[in-house]
Amino acid sequence: MKSATKSAPSDSTATLSAPTVTTSAPANPNLGSSAWRAYQSAGGTVDEKELLERYLPLVRNVVDRLKLTLPAHVDADDLYSVGVTGLIAAVRRFNPEQQHTFAAYASTRVRGAVLDELRRLDWFPRRARAKARKIKAAITTLEQSLGRPPTDDEIRTLLCLSVKEYAHWLVEVRPISFVAIDDNGATEEAGGTSRHEMIADDQAVPVHTTMENEEMGALMALKIQELPDIQRRVLAMYYHENMRLGEIAAVFNLTESRICQIHARALLGLRAQLEHARNR
Repeated sequence: MKSATKSAPSDSTATLSAPTVTTSAPANPNLGSSAWRAYQSAGGTVDEKELLERYLPLVRNVVDRLKLTLPAHVDADDLYSVGVTGLIAAVRRFNPEQQHTFAAYASTRVRGAVLDELRRLDWFPRRARAKARKIKAAITTLEQSLGRPPTDDEIRTLLCLSVKEYAHWLVEVRPISFVAIDDNGATEEAGGTSRHEMIADDQAVPVHTTMENEEMGALMALKIQELPDIQRRVLAMYYHENMRLGEIAAVFNLTESRICQIHARALLGLRAQLEHARNR
């Protein structure tokens, strides 16, 4: 009688070798703990430049997100430079043993650096911004409860402010618009010039004043040549050679009071002629 039990095939024949499928895993944006320890230890094989280059796109991503809520005059390139400094600080201070990825840690540090820079450049006091947020929150609350835009008295009552205090708050938080003076003018009359070139300079001398002064200077030189010789010489010694009246008196062998009279007479004559020329 034949046995119904069949001998089991050996493992080498029973086990089929499954085809090997090679999948390329996506590049992990985070370095492993061993790489970070290698960087942070003396003589590590991972240098700071490699880490910074790996995560530079993260800085651009954070800055671009913040830029969406900022005014147009804020320069994104300046914020990007500040974000890079935040990334450098993150690379140097990251602890790979903590339970979070470097990307999350670096995003927080970069965002914090950019926000600190914006606060530093902010012309608006933080106290005033806090008041503006309170007023906005009060308006939102009242609109939801009343179903209509609230009045100033209703807003003031909700904020527990007096009439004078509420008026002072409104002055502090009044909106101010910024215009970048480096932008080119939008009108055709501007000719593509920047706004700061179109703003009048209060210290600049008008062209007509310059021309008038030049004309009066030429007229004065002509009138000085028409003065008597002693008056012309006294003026030249006093104003061009910086001589004192006493020294001029010694040159002409006259008294100082006489030289003073000659000087005054010459000035009065010139002033009269210039006034006459100006009024013509």
